Amino acid sequence: MENGRPYRDFGDFLRGIFPFKVQKISVNAGFTCPNRDGTKGFGGCTYCNNQTFSPGYCHTEKSVTEQLEEGVCFFSRKYPEMKYLAYFQAYTNTYDELNALIAKYEEALSFPGVVGLIVGTRPDCMSDALLDYFTQLSQKTFVLIEYGLESTLDRTLFRINRGHTHAESEDAIRRTAGRGIYTGAHLILGLPGESREEIRHHADVLSALPLTTLKLHQLQLIRNTRMAKEQSEHPEQFHLYAVDEYIDLVIDFLERLTPSIIVERFVSQSPKELLIAPDWGLKNFEFTAKVNKRILERNTWQGRLSDYK
Repeated sequence: MENGRPYRDFGDFLRGIFPFKVQKISVNAGFTCPNRDGTKGFGGCTYCNNQTFSPGYCHTEKSVTEQLEEGVCFFSRKYPEMKYLAYFQAYTNTYDELNALIAKYEEALSFPGVVGLIVGTRPDCMSDALLDYFTQLSQKTFVLIEYGLESTLDRTLFRINRGHTHAESEDAIRRTAGRGIYTGAHLILGLPGESREEIRHHADVLSALPLTTLKLHQLQLIRNTRMAKEQSEHPEQFHLYAVDEYIDLVIDFLERLTPSIIVERFVSQSPKELLIAPDWGLKNFEFTAKVNKRILERNTWQGRLSDYK
């Protein structure tokens, strides 16, 4: 691994691409999702309250430019020479007419200091025409497409109302990576009904795919979501991991994950006023420090047990 780390780190990945410090700025471009607007369903994913990952400056009544201005203002106080990646994060950021999508991406790229795009989306919302655009764009600037997979098990995807199958996830990843575009995935560890071995097996499945990056998130119960209601009614169907237990699960996962995939994060951090459980009281960097310490104690590393070297 780079810099002697026991896993491939996202910061190292960016430092290998850019000769300057870069920071993601989240953008809410006002999109929705096909399982919210009735195309595939209503209500969205059972765990989802979009407020959990939208910063204060990230509101739909503000334009892409206004959100970037506020984000840059916040970060540039400490690092005046920093450059930025516009991160289209909230909801499904490829779910609109092609021209409308491109207009928002180009608005972001025209903002001073923005040196690339990260676009979060669903695997069933990537047209070939939009991939054509991203292919051309990636030849002149940084482009990372992040797909929300959440699980590799179809029964779980159905239970959480994702509205797509794992086969669609694999197809989107292969089509995107096949164009030479950086391709990422999100996965939630601990979804209801999944055993510890099934969670570990997600790593085997993802290792066979041409992924560039991966984000791991712990299952969190968020206020005003269907999943929170389900858990209150049937707590026996949920296992909410204690912090040390989850750390060992993450490391088990890493051991089976091919060392070619860059690990961007291990946890997500929801606003305290929205979080029901688990409340570990740790910031992301504090959790990562605990993971690193435990990896050393276990004398292990990413890919140690992987069939994909």
